[in-house]
Amino acid sequence: MDMKLSEERSALILGELKAFFLEAFDEELSDYRAERLLEFFLTSLGPPVYNQAVQDARAFMLDKLEDLAVECYQTEKDV
Repeated sequence: MDMKLSEERSALILGELKAFFLEAFDEELSDYRAERLLEFFLTSLGPPVYNQAVQDARAFMLDKLEDLAVECYQTEKDV
């Protein structure tokens, strides 16, 4: 899967990445270095984080579906 960010989101993250490096390491990142780091994070961390999020959402939904069966079940009387 090729992870693509919108231009707005990419610009926001690049700004945050540059600010983080300046604050944490007292180092200014060039636009090129920040873009390369973001690309690395997306290709290295993107797929496993995405997969974990999908697994978490699936588990949440399955849990809610089980609750739905319990909550909505009406006891039937023998006729």
